[in-house]
Amino acid sequence: MPCLACLIAALGLLCIPPTAHPAGAQSSPAGAPAPPDDPAAPDFVLQMTRADFDRLARATTLGKRAPAPSVMFVIDRADGRVYYANSRRFRFHSDFARAIYLTLDAGDAFLRKNYTNERRRFLLGALTFQPRLEKFAYEFWEGDLLTPELVTYAHERLTATCFAPLTFKANARRHEEVAARLPGVPSVRADETLPEATFLALNAGRAVGVLRLVERLPPPQPFEREDIVIFMETPLSTPPLRGIIVTQPGAPLSHLNLLAKGWGIPNAYVKDADARFRGLVGRWVTLVVTDEGVTVEPAERIVESERERELSRPLRLPRADLRWRALTDLHRQRASDVVRFGAKSANLGEIAQARLPDALVPPGFTVPFAHYKAFADRHGLEARVLALLNDDAFHHDPRTRQIELAKLREVIVGAPFDPALRRAILAKARREYRGKGLFVRSSTNAEDLPDFSGAGLYATVPNVIGDQALITAIKTVWASIWNFEAFEAREAARIDHLAVYPAALIQEGVNADSAGVLVTTNPFDRRDAEGIYINAKRGLGLRVVEGRRVPEQIIYRPRSDAALILTRADDETLLTFDVKGGVKEVAGAPDQPVLSAAMIRRLGQAALAIERLFGGEKQDIEWLTCQGRLYIVQARPFIERDRRLTQRARGEAATSQEPDQ
Repeated sequence: MPCLACLIAALGLLCIPPTAHPAGAQSSPAGAPAPPDDPAAPDFVLQMTRADFDRLARATTLGKRAPAPSVMFVIDRADGRVYYANSRRFRFHSDFARAIYLTLDAGDAFLRKNYTNERRRFLLGALTFQPRLEKFAYEFWEGDLLTPELVTYAHERLTATCFAPLTFKANARRHEEVAARLPGVPSVRADETLPEATFLALNAGRAVGVLRLVERLPPPQPFEREDIVIFMETPLSTPPLRGIIVTQPGAPLSHLNLLAKGWGIPNAYVKDADARFRGLVGRWVTLVVTDEGVTVEPAERIVESERERELSRPLRLPRADLRWRALTDLHRQRASDVVRFGAKSANLGEIAQARLPDALVPPGFTVPFAHYKAFADRHGLEARVLALLNDDAFHHDPRTRQIELAKLREVIVGAPFDPALRRAILAKARREYRGKGLFVRSSTNAEDLPDFSGAGLYATVPNVIGDQALITAIKTVWASIWNFEAFEAREAARIDHLAVYPAALIQEGVNADSAGVLVTTNPFDRRDAEGIYINAKRGLGLRVVEGRRVPEQIIYRPRSDAALILTRADDETLLTFDVKGGVKEVAGAPDQPVLSAAMIRRLGQAALAIERLFGGEKQDIEWLTCQGRLYIVQARPFIERDRRLTQRARGEAATSQEPDQ
């Protein structure tokens, strides 16, 4: 059962960095020995027969059960000859071309002349048998700057010298755009050649807990901290668990998976997991997730209480400056203002101040922590929370916690708002954002802590229209610090609940044409120092972070300007603004490209600029596009720890069915 890393390896991402050997896309997988070379076999043939293919091909891998034999080719445009290289004997195109004296160029000179030059002498690629399609296809390195003329020429020469009908395999967005202009050349996208995945290791690990099966959301009973849950529907967020299995293929950058990584718990997609493991539901089990597969086996119950271990640790007090009371525009905030406005707002302020080229921040302003503190004092919220924390039923029963926290949120949303603050907020909104829908977003001091994730815990209210709706949205964001999932996550991290403060970031709404998340690293290959991993969907951005649908997934390498498309977005619908406020669902365009090659390039350049702005630390960035403009709506550190990917908090839950911007 292939994992995504295996599928990426099949396309060469885990082989040789493209800056050194672009032809690595046609090389053996990392760590895999080359097939034995037949000493009697020639270095090359000029006319390919099936017998020649079998003698010259080396096996690449599309998962354990799907070998894909492949032969490198070199097309010499000087005389039209096609050299089918002995790919068991020669690892790279440059090795072969020099060995038979086609060229003396090596290293960067060979790469520049033959991959990025429209007037190149050589066309370098591979002829591969695609087991899923049961046909032969030719392909080029994903960073190759192909043109329609070059592909047309390659197709003519290859079909004239090969025994089988051939199809062009487009390995990058640029290649797909070229193929779309060549109706006479049969073509296939790279993702269409990959085997159907029935397993995906989203986060490797081992856990012992009670196996639960959740067929519908919300679950009939709240989760316990020792639960290992099989989700038939993928939740946007969840309180801390011991392990997660989803039965729908999701995205590695979904809120759920980022939470799993932050907690260090195993998480996997397993097709038909409900049927496979139903007999173990309700029992203590051991869950093990690796790149090779998943096992769920009966286990003995652990005697020591997880809660007792948690309570033995000292409380943590997140920092907050409760003196600052001014409503502050984003462009007047800096990252150091995190103690007043929270990480989301302060980091966006830093980006807005930097005025990065081709990366806009939607304008907005922030209601700082101090106003929630005043509101809480006015309505006695601290006394209410203390009473709950000292209540035995609340302490021991998750269902009681769920009910009482819901009541607390209702109190906050229904409580009177300070009249002077109301006048100030509405006056500013009318003066600076008249006629525009607004997003009210949470930005708390209980996020971006070194080992605590706030992904999906707090609320955002989109496309707010009207005075009363705006004030209610602010209180809704404030109340979301008492979401059940947020409370449970802080409890597990031993964060003092009474020291948590929310700011309300009020931003001009942008009705996105596309939106998504990226990280300025390749999470599948630690050796890839250049790769940027991008997730994208059409419309507003919740569909990416909630992980219920597979997004368009891309690995982009800026130095070589190469974009490898891993998957297409599979949404049949998208979310857009409703003229009455909030959002609505409309028909989408499934299985079509979300991002153009030009937009992928712009995203990569903006991401690296933001990384430099924050001292070179790897970044987790939420973005959107609208009418050709690129907007940044969140940037936070993305860190690697203990050889596993983890992250500092990002994202937020939407209230009801309302998505994040």
